[in-house]
Amino acid sequence: MRPAALALTLTILPLALHAAAQQIPAGEAEFTAFVAGQLRQQAALAGQAVTIKGPLTLKVGELQANLDRIYHFCRADAGSCKDEIDRYTQGFAQVLKDLNAPLRKEAVRLAVRPSSYARQAAPGKAIRTWPLAGDLMIMPVLDSPRATRSLNEDDFKKLGMKADQVYQLGQANLRATLAPLMRQAPVAGPGKIGQVAGDAYESSRLALHDSWAPLADAQGGVLIVAAPAKDALFYIGEDTPQAIDALRTLAKDLIGKVPNPLSTELFRWTKTGWAPVR
Repeated sequence: MRPAALALTLTILPLALHAAAQQIPAGEAEFTAFVAGQLRQQAALAGQAVTIKGPLTLKVGELQANLDRIYHFCRADAGSCKDEIDRYTQGFAQVLKDLNAPLRKEAVRLAVRPSSYARQAAPGKAIRTWPLAGDLMIMPVLDSPRATRSLNEDDFKKLGMKADQVYQLGQANLRATLAPLMRQAPVAGPGKIGQVAGDAYESSRLALHDSWAPLADAQGGVLIVAAPAKDALFYIGEDTPQAIDALRTLAKDLIGKVPNPLSTELFRWTKTGWAPVR
């Protein structure tokens, strides 16, 4: 999935007028009903019903759509709200279409998500995850031009693969899809914060732990990373309280401004894995 695509437990965006268009409701219940109406137009094409489970929570067929993050984004950026809702509903329509399409092994990827994501993405489904560090975990997903969806145990059977084999496939596909890290990530000198941004799977680079070793070596063995959004990573090459505080402040500032927030935690690269920075 490229940068403009959406994730399955999609999250929607801001409240307000879109030019001379209709006003998007500000209240949670009203906002939920509005988005449900928009989704019904897309879901009907796939023969799926849309029901409201509660404020900021919808059920679309067997899927659950959590609107809390998009709702809060909309409150922060009213001008982009209608366009983002349109992208969201179109992305969900693609997800519904993909549910009935044959699974393609070349579309399997690994994605880094908060630990709560699996429960939200597919309630009642057996979603297999692997721990990364802190509150982040790794999960296999199916990529498409507009959206991603999590893979469950039933999908593994359809692929004719065991969970660990799916993990290895997703890792190999991710590595082949992303540009080599050292082409994208210059060394962060003193007082500098480096960044890798633009691809919807940038944060998933954390699942390619070994690819970070050259950057850590080039920075004297010091590499501390923040992943506030799915499509952006930030890092430093110095282990001082001032540098760590600057990176943490940046992550906390961005987490409330992006439609695809991930984590405010910082992670230190070590030879055996990522370790949370307390």
